[in-house]
Amino acid sequence: MRIGIIGAGSIGGTLTRRLTDLDHDVTVANSRGPASLMLLARETGARAGSVEEAVRSADLVVLAVPLKAVAEFDPDTFGGHVLVDACNYYPARDGAIPELEKPHNASSEWVAHRFRDVHVVKAFNTIEFTHLSAHATPPGTVARRALPVAGDDRAAKQQVMALVDELGFDAVDAGSLAESWRQQPGTPVYNRDLDAAQVRDALFRA
Repeated sequence: MRIGIIGAGSIGGTLTRRLTDLDHDVTVANSRGPASLMLLARETGARAGSVEEAVRSADLVVLAVPLKAVAEFDPDTFGGHVLVDACNYYPARDGAIPELEKPHNASSEWVAHRFRDVHVVKAFNTIEFTHLSAHATPPGTVARRALPVAGDDRAAKQQVMALVDELGFDAVDAGSLAESWRQQPGTPVYNRDLDAAQVRDALFRA
């Protein structure tokens, strides 16, 4: 699969490494430009490009940036793509976003409302980045670590769930994008090492 990754921090950089290891065709971009990504590109075999280049060539795009940076993108940046939102809202870092200060407001809905013609899927936001490598196991492993995946478009969500499985984790359908607040920071599933049954229980208890 051709995958664009926007953001090369802890999650974006780790996904670049894991997905290239799985022979996906990855283009990675960040706000500082391709020159800042040459070490990562040489390490992984991914291409370093602009945001536009990463999106244009992609079947699927992963957004892994501070949430405050979302407002800097043009509304048409990700048009026509599945956009995997791996971002989290941290007020101390992002500043207060009034729409997200109310209980049960989903940051991924806030992201979706800022872009035109996208299918946003929430994933990869609940796991500590080192665990993306350290806790990956084959399908069928007893007590395999699971990750929640939320979204409104069935086909887009299934595509992301298949990618989660390929990366070494059971994918749990976490419902609609509006329900994705159940996997945000501070909820029972966030940064916890849980199997699929435990993830479903944690989402329910939220």
